[in-house]
Formats: sequence, structure tokens, C-alpha cells
Amino acid sequence: MKITVHAIHFSADKKLIDFIEKKTNKLEQFSDSITSGDVFLRLENTGEEANKITEIRLLIKGNQLFASHQCKSFEEGTDLAVESLRKQIQKHKQKQNAITDAARKVETEALEGDEY
Repeated sequence: MKITVHAIHFSADKKLIDFIEKKTNKLEQFSDSITSGDVFLRLENTGEEANKITEIRLLIKGNQLFASHQCKSFEEGTDLAVESLRKQIQKHKQKQNAITDAARKVETEALEGDEY
């Protein structure tokens, strides 16, 4: 999986980029159909301490998953976004399995109907 990190209006250091790539690459163990991903890091100009926004978009065959979190650090935001995406991947896989099972059932019923 190819991950592209975009730091908007600042330059991210190598440690942060390595951390993000390590965390997002772990998502591959949940789905083989992930083709690529984009990570957007932004600083919001507010007086709040939690002004760092991490957005992750994953492209999966036939679909796109997205998670965004605003936290005190980009590492924390990345952790939360990756966990959110892991849950989305599991839901996506359950839907795909249900569709596949339903198609098999219809196909089996059609074959049984042809026997008579």
C-alpha cells in the first residue's frame, strides 16, 4: 500500500512521517484490497490546545474510507484515525461477505430450480 503524507502549511519531520506510515501500513493486515492512502496534517489557528488535525483517506477496491481527528498531537490523531479506519474496514468486509453470501444463495436456488 502506498501512503502519501501531506503536511499543509508546515513541514513534518521524518519521525512523524515514519510513525504515520508504520501505523497506516498495519491496516493492510485487515484488508488486502487497500490500494493507497492519503494522510493530511493541518494546524488549525485556534486558541485551543487540540489544534492538530489528522485526516486519513484510504482507497479500497470499489470504495473509499475516511477518518479525521483533532487532537493535541498528530500522533494521537493518527492513532485515533487508524482505529476508526480499522472499524470501517471490518464493517466493509462484513458487508462484502453478506453480499457474496446472498449472491451464492441466489445462484444455488437458481440451480436447484433448473433441476425440475
